[in-house]
Amino acid sequence: MIFDNQYEQQRIEKAEALRELGKNPYTHNIKKDSTTEEFKRCYEYVKDSETKRDENKKNTVVGRIKFLRHMGKAAFAKVEDEKGILQIYFSRESIGEEWFKAVKKLVEVGDIISVTGFPFVTKTGELSLHVKTLDIATKSITPLPEKFHGLTDIEQRYRKRYLDMIMNPKVKETFKIRSKIVSTIRHFFEERSFLEVETPMMHPIAGGANAKPFVTHHNALGIDRYLRIAPELYLKRLVVGGFEAVFEINRNFRNEGMDLTHNPEFTMIEFYWAYHTYHDLMELTEEMFNVLLKQLKLPAKIPYGDIEIDFSEKFKKITYKDSLIEIGNIPAEVIETKEEILAYLKSKGEEANEKLSLGKLYEELFDLYVEEKLINPTFIIDYPIDISPLARRKDDNPDIAERFELFMAGREIANGFNELNDPIDQYNRFASQLDAKNAGDDEAHEMDEDYVKALGYGLPPTAGQGLGIDRLTMLLTNEQSIRDVILFPSMKPINDNNEKEDN
Repeated sequence: MIFDNQYEQQRIEKAEALRELGKNPYTHNIKKDSTTEEFKRCYEYVKDSETKRDENKKNTVVGRIKFLRHMGKAAFAKVEDEKGILQIYFSRESIGEEWFKAVKKLVEVGDIISVTGFPFVTKTGELSLHVKTLDIATKSITPLPEKFHGLTDIEQRYRKRYLDMIMNPKVKETFKIRSKIVSTIRHFFEERSFLEVETPMMHPIAGGANAKPFVTHHNALGIDRYLRIAPELYLKRLVVGGFEAVFEINRNFRNEGMDLTHNPEFTMIEFYWAYHTYHDLMELTEEMFNVLLKQLKLPAKIPYGDIEIDFSEKFKKITYKDSLIEIGNIPAEVIETKEEILAYLKSKGEEANEKLSLGKLYEELFDLYVEEKLINPTFIIDYPIDISPLARRKDDNPDIAERFELFMAGREIANGFNELNDPIDQYNRFASQLDAKNAGDDEAHEMDEDYVKALGYGLPPTAGQGLGIDRLTMLLTNEQSIRDVILFPSMKPINDNNEKEDN
C-alpha cells in the first residue's frame, strides 16, 4: 500500500467520513469567480468603506488550505491558488453548526476547498473572504511538510517537483519566467519571418554536435535509433529544400554527466538563416537579449550569484587565439606549437594527451584559463577548424572556422557559425571525424552520407546557431543549478527499498 503511514490512514478515514455525510471528497464541476489576486484587486475599495465589508457582493474562490486555525465557534484559514494567498473566515453561524463541526474534524491543511462569500476587512486590516458556503473539492491524503521548515531537502524538491511547487512559491515564478522566455524568443523569430519547424527526435545517425548519444531500438524496423543530440543536420536539409529562415525549439539528448550546468535531456533553440553570416547572427543575438530584458522587466545589470552581468555595453568580441593571450594570460609564444602547449600544461600540473591536435590543445587551454573569466557577454570568434567540423573555413585562413560562441557568467550560452556548404569538404571532415572515433573519441561525428548528398544539391550561404534555453533561464532567474529551471530533471536512482527514479 502506497499510503501506509498512520497520518495517511487517518486522512483516508476522513475521506470516507465525508462520503458518509454526502460530501464527495473528490468532486468535480468546481467553478470559481476569481483568483485570489483578482479578489484582492477587485475588493480593495472595501478597506476604505465605513463598514469594512460589502455583503452585497458574492464571490467564489478555490484553493489549497495552507494554514488553518480554529477558535471555538469560528476559524481563519489561508487559501492558496496559482496567483497567491487569501485569508478566509468562517464560523458556526455562517456555514451551519453541523457542517462546521464536520469541517473542524475532517478538513485540514493540504485540502483543496471552494469557498463562497463576501469581502470584508479584519481588525488587523487584512482584506479577507467571509465564507457563507464551504465545499470540499479535493481531500489530500498525504500531509504537507511541517510549515515552519517546509520542503528544504534538495533531492526531494527535484524528485517531487509537484510538492516543491506547493511549498515554495518562488519555484512557480521561476517556471513562469521560463515560459515567458520561450514565448518571447518564439515571437522574436516569428516577427523576423523565421518559420518554426519540427524535425525528428530519433536519428539513424548520431550527428550535429560532438556528444555521446542515447541509443534506442525500433522494434518494427529491427534497427537502432539515436535520440537526437542536435537538430542541425535536418534543419540545414530544410534550407537546401528552400526554407531560408527556420528555427526549432525542442529537446536534445546527450549521454553525458550531470552537474550544475548539464542535464542529459535539455532544451535548445536552433535557427538557420540563408544569405546571412555569423556576424549577422551575433547582431541578432544581441538584439534578442535586449528584447528579453525588456519583456522580463530586467535592468541592464543583473545579479548572478556573487557576480553581476552587465548588458549595458555592446557585447565584446575577441578571437579564440587572442582570448588565450589576453584573457587566459598565456604567453603568445606558447600557443604556436603543440610542443610548447604540452610543456606549458605540464608546468601547470595539467595532463594532456600528446595525440591531440593543435586545435584540441587550444580547447584545453581555453577551458582551463579563459572560460570562467568571461563574465559579461562576450563573443569568442574564429575557432580552430579541427574543433568545428560543420563550420565554414575562413577564405584567408583555412585553419580557422567562421564560428563564434557566446559566453556569460563563465559559461557557454550559444554557438553559431557560417555553415559549411562545400559537400566535398564536408565529406572529408566527416571522414576525419571517423578516424577520431576509431581512435577512441566517443563524441566524434559519424559519417552522414545522406547529408553530404543533400549538400550536393546546393546549400545556399547560410549561418546557423544554437542557444541553450535552460542555461539562459538560469542566468535570467539567478538560479545556480540547471535542475532549478527544469521541471523534472534527471535524477539518480533511489537506493532505499530498491525504488527507481521517476524519470
